[in-house]
This record gives sequence, C-alpha cells and structure tokens, in this order.
Amino acid sequence: MANFVNRDPDYSDLDLDFNMSTTGDVSKKTGAEAIKRSVRNLIFTNYYERKFQSFIGSGVTSLLFELDNPFVTVSLQTAISDCINNFEPRVSLQSVDVSDDPDNNGFNVTLTYVILNKNLPVTTGLFLERIR
Repeated sequence: MANFVNRDPDYSDLDLDFNMSTTGDVSKKTGAEAIKRSVRNLIFTNYYERKFQSFIGSGVTSLLFELDNPFVTVSLQTAISDCINNFEPRVSLQSVDVSDDPDNNGFNVTLTYVILNKNLPVTTGLFLERIR
C-alpha cells in the first residue's frame, strides 16, 4: 500500500479557551475553526497591541465608542474588510455586512469568506459591543 500525502495544509491553532483535550494537553482548533478564530482575533486586535507588529489591527474598538450614526457602520465595514484583506492571506473575503443594534448597544457583523486551499465558503457572525 502506497503512502498518500495530503499536500493541502490543514490549518491549526491553539484553542484560546484553554480547554483540555483527552490527552491532558491544551486542545487545538483545526481547519475552518482555526481560520474563524484567526479572523475573530484580527478584528478584535487594536493597533499597537502586538509587540514588534504594531501595524496589525483593525481599530474596531475605537469606532464602537463613536456616536451612533450611519457613518460608523460604514467605517466599521471598511475597517473589518481592510484588516482581513491585509492580514489574513488564507481567505478571500466575499462580504462584510454590519447592522446597528441600538437595543443591545452594539453592531451585528456577518462575514462571508472562502478558505483558499479548500474552496470552502464560510459565514461567521459576530456581535461588537462596547466594553469598558
């Protein structure tokens, strides 16, 4: 029997919830779940938050403290799409939809992107809210 090698990388990352796996180690996220976590982390990263990589970030948290108007929604949409297009090379961003949720003091975000090596479309939802 011949050994088959999968040439497509299966992306993996640590589970930042630090849940234990069955072996007693920290569990890991793989595939689409690792990409989702990476995209989420990029969106919530502020500029100057990563040492020696101060240019990485989206600036989303500073926009959440602006007065509620349509320009904030457009600015959030632009900041998220620029961040993902610039810093996540494993995905091709299809759409970013941001809608205001004044009852919950936040914004609902729906991201649609394609994981490049798998041609797998993924839709992710986030809720952006002000946290002091």
